[in-house]
Amino acid sequence: MKFLSKSVLILGAVAMIACGDKKEEKEDKITIGDGNSPQAETTTEKSSASSDSADENVVEVSIEGNDQMRFNKDEIKVKAGQTVRLTLKHVGEMEKSVMGHNWVLLKQGTVINEFGQKAVQAKDNDYIPEGTDAVITHTKMIGGGEEVTIEFEAPAAGEYDFICSFPGHYSVMNGKFIVEE
Repeated sequence: MKFLSKSVLILGAVAMIACGDKKEEKEDKITIGDGNSPQAETTTEKSSASSDSADENVVEVSIEGNDQMRFNKDEIKVKAGQTVRLTLKHVGEMEKSVMGHNWVLLKQGTVINEFGQKAVQAKDNDYIPEGTDAVITHTKMIGGGEEVTIEFEAPAAGEYDFICSFPGHYSVMNGKFIVEE
């Protein structure tokens, strides 16, 4: 029994190291844009100089979604006018068609339930209703093990809602995007 426990422990440690290496590789890649155009999905590598420089006008935000329909954050704070570089990581294993996640920043006054019900009909558009004026920005839909990064300018000071618009997810995968002066 002790041998089995040690073997499992060693295998677990090896798996964690292997996963850590993959994570580091992914963090070297970013996607810039609003998520609406093919150019928005262009992947580029960060230069070491840019990651070392302290640009006060750019804020890096990372948020994770999992197979249990949860974001790891329910609040994000930024300053008005800041450039936000937001990375959504799907840390689960399920495919996009079963447990897809996106990150959608809604305009103030948007009724989340109404938006979510319209989103169900927009499967071919990553569950973003065509022609909607309720969205400030969003990522594309991703599946387990994937990540996507968008870059946008923070809106005016205030409190905004963010959700995952995959059918049924918005009721538990949501939070507040707080923009300070």
